[in-house]
Amino acid sequence: MSFDKKVTVAHLSDLHIAGRSDRHQLSRLEFMFEEFIRRGYDHLVMTGDLIDTASPDDWLILKEALVRQGLFDWNRATLIPGNHDLIDLEEEMRFYNALNPDDGFRRRRVEERLREFGDIFRPLISGNGGTGAGLPFLKVMRFGALSLSLVAVNTIDPWSGSDNPLGARGSVSRQTLQALAAPEVAEAISGSFVVGLCHHAYKVYGTGGLVDQAFDWTMEFRNREDYLRAMQKLGASLVLHGHFHRFQVYRADAVTFINGGSFRYFPRRYGELTIGMDGQWSHRFVNVAP
Repeated sequence: MSFDKKVTVAHLSDLHIAGRSDRHQLSRLEFMFEEFIRRGYDHLVMTGDLIDTASPDDWLILKEALVRQGLFDWNRATLIPGNHDLIDLEEEMRFYNALNPDDGFRRRRVEERLREFGDIFRPLISGNGGTGAGLPFLKVMRFGALSLSLVAVNTIDPWSGSDNPLGARGSVSRQTLQALAAPEVAEAISGSFVVGLCHHAYKVYGTGGLVDQAFDWTMEFRNREDYLRAMQKLGASLVLHGHFHRFQVYRADAVTFINGGSFRYFPRRYGELTIGMDGQWSHRFVNVAP
């Protein structure tokens, strides 16, 4: 494939695969992967809530679909987890878990699922297939004269009955922000077109309506300003995310945020990012005919 003029990236989010019995959704996903291959996209990005169950067995369903289509490759696809990947609400809200005052148990459950996520999707995270694959991670890819860097972080916070009752609020950890500020990160992405990847939306409704405010709180990206500053320092032009099931493009300071909507509810729509060799970019949402 020639990269003389542009690089194209397909963006999906919030697949919410609900097990092997979710045949209709899996069929639609296979169709979409085939469409991406037919259209010749250079890379595929998926920004979380890949499954609906927080069961690692269901990640394997997605992995198998990517393998069948030749997309389970470091150069072809990048994905990150969402809250539905790492938090099992039914488990957290069981009496003996919900009333346990030790939040360490909840954090350790999220961390354990994050480790399992890294184990299953290691070839898409670590180019050398080495151990220790996990988030945050940095992927620097070369497409002819263009260097594309993806900076991926985890934004999933553990469930809390008082502070995160739906398991849908999130943040970037202090340790991740410190890691992104390391000089070697800036050095690695120097000269690249930089794109941030996270699950949570910088902007949800953001209106004065009481109902909207309540919904915003349940979905909130708590330290989004810290994350925005980190992306600005890295020279990121764009951030791709999901979580809030709307197809949106909006700006925060000099960074453009692109919400990938929800493949679960809009299975024939996705985002297309085109990056030119001169660093200019364009984006559109594509509707695929039945």
